[in-house]
Amino acid sequence: MEVVTNTKVGSPKEANKSLSPWALARKKFVKNKLAMISLVFLTLVILTAIFGPMINKQDIVRVDFMNINKEPSAENWLGTDTNGRDVFARMLYGARTSLMIGLSCTFFITLIGTIVGSIAGYNGGKIDQLLMRFTDFVLVFPFMVFVIVLNTILVGKVSGAWTLIIVMSLLSWGGVARIVRSRILAEKENEYILAAKSIGTRPSKIIMKHLLPNVSSTIIVQATLILAVMIVAESGLSFLGFGVPANTPSWGNMLAEARDSDVLRNKVWMWVPPATAITLTILSINFIGEGLKDALNPKSNR
Repeated sequence: MEVVTNTKVGSPKEANKSLSPWALARKKFVKNKLAMISLVFLTLVILTAIFGPMINKQDIVRVDFMNINKEPSAENWLGTDTNGRDVFARMLYGARTSLMIGLSCTFFITLIGTIVGSIAGYNGGKIDQLLMRFTDFVLVFPFMVFVIVLNTILVGKVSGAWTLIIVMSLLSWGGVARIVRSRILAEKENEYILAAKSIGTRPSKIIMKHLLPNVSSTIIVQATLILAVMIVAESGLSFLGFGVPANTPSWGNMLAEARDSDVLRNKVWMWVPPATAITLTILSINFIGEGLKDALNPKSNR
């Protein structure tokens, strides 16, 4: 007697089951067109920030009184600013500064938050309470006020943009710590963690080898969101005059030109390009973050 089944060999669902979680997430991310377009755009921005200043070697610091406030032309693609400096050249150097600050802050914030959250979540008890109360203390600081105060105090003691990176990183890791702690608290109750504890595995090894790899998807998604926030924070602080030094080109410093009403209304080529660059970069980072969130979510079938 012949038995007929409806099972299709090699169906997409069976193929997906054979993939590892990371391979499946990569496959889902590649299918997200908006996330992929954003990734290509962000890659181009990063490559431009790295190699652009090597190609365009104009002096972006020297004041040129003969070329002040020139409109866009074949010689100056985006015109010149109130000091006669080429806006396009400053855009290239500004991309390097803004992205360097954003990526550095993201790295340090994610690192500090992951360490604090992992230790608090794994150990629990008094250690957890102590670290979380300290985290709450950091979170209640008014971010902008303390960044401005600390940045003003540290000016001259730490060179350049690293002053801003240190201050912003030290005041922004609390959210990551709380998220990592909550994931560690849930993950450490699984049987494989209890088995590792029962055979005497060191806590540091359990955290590094077992817990963090299983919560890394959450950390990656949070890092993308933090990158966007840090770029916006740097731009806002530089616009207000409390960011990177005025002689250091950044997108925020270029936006500061718009504080002059004449520039804002009649010389839009000075501030529209950096404003557009910031907007598109932030949008692309957010779309990438949404794509990663969807791809790394095991419950998502899209």
